[in-house]
Formats: sequence, structure tokens, C-alpha cells
Amino acid sequence: MIDGPDTGTLSSTEEVKELGDAHHRPHLFIVLEAHRPLAPPLRLSLAGLDELVIGRGAGREIQAMAGARRLAVRTDDRRMSSTHARLGKLLQRWVVDDLGSKNGTLVDGARTTRAELEDGDLIELGQTFFLYREAIPCDPDDPPVLDLASVQAEVPGLATVLPQLRRVFDRIVPIARSTVSVILEGETGTGKEVMARALHALSRRTGDFIAVNCGAIPKDLVEAELFGHKKGAFSGATEDRLGLVRSADRGTLFLDEIGDLPAPAQAALLRTLQEREVRPIGGSRSVAVDLRVIAATHRSLERMVEGGAFRADLWNRLAGHQVELPPLRARREDLGLLTGAILARLPPEHAARVRLHPRAARAMLHHDWPGNVRELEKCLGTAVVLAGDEGQVGLEHLPPAVQRALEGLKAGDAARQEELVRLLGVHKGNVSAVASEMGKARMQIQRWLKRYGIDAERFRR
Repeated sequence: MIDGPDTGTLSSTEEVKELGDAHHRPHLFIVLEAHRPLAPPLRLSLAGLDELVIGRGAGREIQAMAGARRLAVRTDDRRMSSTHARLGKLLQRWVVDDLGSKNGTLVDGARTTRAELEDGDLIELGQTFFLYREAIPCDPDDPPVLDLASVQAEVPGLATVLPQLRRVFDRIVPIARSTVSVILEGETGTGKEVMARALHALSRRTGDFIAVNCGAIPKDLVEAELFGHKKGAFSGATEDRLGLVRSADRGTLFLDEIGDLPAPAQAALLRTLQEREVRPIGGSRSVAVDLRVIAATHRSLERMVEGGAFRADLWNRLAGHQVELPPLRARREDLGLLTGAILARLPPEHAARVRLHPRAARAMLHHDWPGNVRELEKCLGTAVVLAGDEGQVGLEHLPPAVQRALEGLKAGDAARQEELVRLLGVHKGNVSAVASEMGKARMQIQRWLKRYGIDAERFRR
């Protein structure tokens, strides 16, 4: 039971770690539809199935096939054949087979007729991109199918197709409606302010959401900006100012990069949180405030406390509940969802016209996004402008760093081909020995040999 900010730390990060004891199931995600990027993603558990057939249909649907443990997935992709590809199990591994489709089946950008799937493989059928995950942590009651077309997030920023992240977001709802302080952690650009706004929206507090970047305020003005000042309190104080804390009265004060807050301001903030009142610089009396604080940082405040750079008592006051937002590279399953959310902010007539060339979508799905969601937002904003009235975002409209993701695929292929040739020479064409040294299944090595046109027989002479 949560009584208030002093009941101890409730960490969503710890909750995710606990999921190591949960069930791990293979999954297939419809992560992005290039021809209609606003379409929500879909998650499908492969547990308990033996076969999955994918093809074109009148709309997105999942159909039971004759016989047990067999399903068909349909989507309205004109470049997909009516029976395009099949996923089936072979010796406990999932394999994708092209079923004679007109436009072929690609796995990680390479055309294939049969491929043994590995965790994280990107399967491209027509203009639809599927992501295979070998073992996603799940609870027993997680639904085997989740189509976000039929699920509405309570507020923007709390949507995901990942079960473990969904549980983190679910816990945020009761936390938001309590008085518990929250610390948001994660790399720059992971959407901490979006999450803070979601918390404020769920809190039902009647005041304003006030966002402050603690690192952007000059050190000698931090206290004046936060706590306000009276006219004449210091040089340049030509009028009374409420300050950001009082501006957030009955609302939410979001302190971004709180690790940059100078020590004197940390002490003053602690006093404000303890006493629930603020005294402006130059003022003679304190003013009561009803304040909810959400703090964010890309650094570890716990390590800063250990090093003496951040007050332990302020940390204890703020850290009622911790949420660690994962980087975009760790939630590639959500890239299509985030892309759709960003494009949906465009005027409706513009958003409906946007589509992605498959090469552009492929590059986006293979890019690491070091700038996270913020980088994705800037990338799409510029690309849509460059695409113009035609509306199709091509590879040439993406930033060079994103375009190079396809070059990285080719470079990885070249390095793998070179390693295969070297090991075949060492082991005199023994495919099983090569597989053992590379830590791969023999079938996987044979697939690569076929892809690169390498004849193992010539190494046995």
C-alpha cells in the first residue's frame, strides 16, 4: 500500500528484472507497414503453434487454419502474394519459407527462399516488416495476440507492444494518481518529458505542467528562477516574480536533468518539498504550495549521491518511484508505433498521404538511433518535408547516418562471408565444424553458404 513519498522506493526497473523468472515465448511482430505507416503494430505469440502462413487479405486478420496449431495472418499489402511465406518449426527452431511469392521474401535485407530464424531477424514481405524474437519475457496471462488497432492507450506515451514494458506503464497509472514523487531515468531523447506529461495528465491535478531544464539555467539564477524573487532583491530584479515552483502550484513541476542542480538550489528545493512552502528571494514570508515533483536525469543519481555530487536527503525525498525508460535500440518492436505517433501529429490531410519506401523503412529498422525517440522525430520531420507533395519518404530523404544502416548490413555480410571462407579452409570444408566454431546451427551455415554462393566441396580437395 502506498501512503506517500516516505514509504520507500518502488522501482519499475526492478520489476523488469524480476521478469527473468517469467515465461519466455517466441513472438512475431508486425512492426511497420511501409505503405501505411500510421497502422498500429501487432504482436503474435508463436508458443503452441507449429505453422504460420502469411499472405495478402482484404484487411488485417488472424485466421485459424485446418488442423490444430496452425494460423494464417492476412494484411492488405498489395505487394504481398495471397500465400506469401510460411513460418514453421524444424527441430525446435523457427524457419521461414518463401511460398513462390511474386516479390520475394527478405531476411535482414537479403532475399531468401528458406532461412532459419535468429533472434532479432527482420522479415520483409512486400511492404510489411515483421520482427522475429526468440524469447520475449511474458506472464502466463499475457494475451497471445495483441493488435494495437483495437487497444487505446489512456494517454499518449504509454503505448507499447512489449509485455515487460507494458507492465511498467501499467504501474504508472496508480502512481500518477498518488502523491508519490517520481524519478525518470534513461538516455537523452528516450521520452522522459513525454512520460512526465503523461503522469501529469493521469494525475488529475488542476494546475499547470511546468517543465524546467535544470542544466539550461545559469547557476547564479537557478534559485531566482525556481523560487521567485521580490523587486530589488538583487541587481536586475526590476519586478516581483512568482518563480517556477509557485507557477506549478496544484500542478506538476518537471525538473529535467536534476543532476545539474547546484548544491544551494538542492538545499532550497529540499526545504520546499519538506515544508510545502516557498520563500522568494528578498521576501519576508513563505507562501504555501501544493506541489507534485517529477525529476528526470540521464545520469545515475545514486552514483552521484555516493560521490557527494547530489544530496542524499533530496534523493530520498524524490525517489518514491523510479522508471527507467529503455533506449530505442532496445525496443525496436515499438519503432513502427512511435513512427505512427510522430506522423499522426501532422495535419490529417498530410499524415494520410505519407508512406515509406521499403528501403527507407529497412534503413530505419536497422539504424541504432543513438539519439533515441528525439532523433527519430527529427528524422521524420525533415524527411516528410523533403518528400514534398508526393508523400513517399525515400532513402535519399533520410539523414546520412540512417542511410548508412544499409551499408552496415552489406558490410556485415561481407565480413561474415570472409569468416566462412576462412573457417572452411581451416576445417577443410567440414560444415559441422564451422558451425560449432561459430556457435551456429549447421542449417544456418548452409543457409549462408547458399546465400553467398560458396561451395563447401571445393575446400575438401
